[in-house]
Amino acid sequence: MNIEAFLLCDAATDQQGKLNILGAFDSILTKKVPTVHPACAVAARIRFQKIEEGSHPVRISIIDEDGKSIGPNLQGNINVSIGDKVDSTATNIVLNIQGLKLEKYGRYRIDLAIDNQIMSSLPLNLSETPN
Repeated sequence: MNIEAFLLCDAATDQQGKLNILGAFDSILTKKVPTVHPACAVAARIRFQKIEEGSHPVRISIIDEDGKSIGPNLQGNINVSIGDKVDSTATNIVLNIQGLKLEKYGRYRIDLAIDNQIMSSLPLNLSETPN
């Protein structure tokens, strides 16, 4: 399998196999903590080869500096089925997040685990707005 895209963004949709992404970012500036980020999305596009057909457990987690899960977690399965006339297929995942509460300044991360292994990780930095 190949992670073709894994992004934190302002918005994302999956429309008939097309992954649409708006405003990818890795930092948030705020005047005070705790803060609530009103809306964002985590988007992934994963390509599977013919030999990887079948069910694959998937988990997306948001983790703080202390290793504590702080946001909504997505857990599920991707059932991969590839037709006879192609060698691979791509699957899109979109996790829309409303009201993400961040308690303190610092580094956070967003992990993508497939088959119980972390396949990709995104940084998210929360910093104080400069004066």
